[in-house]
Amino acid sequence: MRLRPLVALLFLVGTSGASAADLVVSAASSLTDAFQAVGKAYEAKHPGTHVVMNFAASDVLLRQITSGAPADVFASADQAAMDKAVAANAIDAATRKDFAANRLVLVVPHDNKAAIHGPADLKADAVTRVAYGDPASVPVGRYTRAALEQQGLWDAISAKGVLAQNVRQSLDYVVRGEVDAGFVFATDAAIVKDKVSVVATVPTPKPITYPIAVVAGSKQPKDAAAFEAFVQSADGRKILAGFGFEAP
Repeated sequence: MRLRPLVALLFLVGTSGASAADLVVSAASSLTDAFQAVGKAYEAKHPGTHVVMNFAASDVLLRQITSGAPADVFASADQAAMDKAVAANAIDAATRKDFAANRLVLVVPHDNKAAIHGPADLKADAVTRVAYGDPASVPVGRYTRAALEQQGLWDAISAKGVLAQNVRQSLDYVVRGEVDAGFVFATDAAIVKDKVSVVATVPTPKPITYPIAVVAGSKQPKDAAAFEAFVQSADGRKILAGFGFEAP
């Protein structure tokens, strides 16, 4: 039994990618560590099953699925991406369930040279670069924009924006000190708490919830449904909680 990560569409659809016997789970980048653990636990309970994880921004994953890349389960970091999946008939809508919740946080490098303590501080002239996911394709970016618009800060802060392709890239920018601050999920910040500081939890107009569903084109829908059920089981929720995810 083994868990084999995939991160690129070419690998997914190429000859060296997932085999017909693999269960392919396309999951949002913020689920990387938690779902690696969930996948291993699922394999342990289902001998002979190989779970192939494919992590990327939720909208990117959906584009892969609608383009024909093999996938059996889709787990998104927001409802918008899953709504798009429903509209595209990319998932079995009857299997859609919320399985986790998260929070949006503002993080800075430990030295915090710009003395940032909350979103309003990002307007200061000393702050020149702020990382967040691209709102056009990344859930954390959509949550960030909505939160800052609610506070009347979006125009000022987006002028300093450094767009990331996914939440982990936004986090990496902060870890490497390439930006003054960044917006990420609380669970991502917790993974590198020795390298970044959380200076604020940012309220979002809508709760940050994660939906999961069986992909409409899955060649093994029963196994996909079993994986989805495991994610929502007591064992699955315990693993998710260990990585900081809350109940939906």
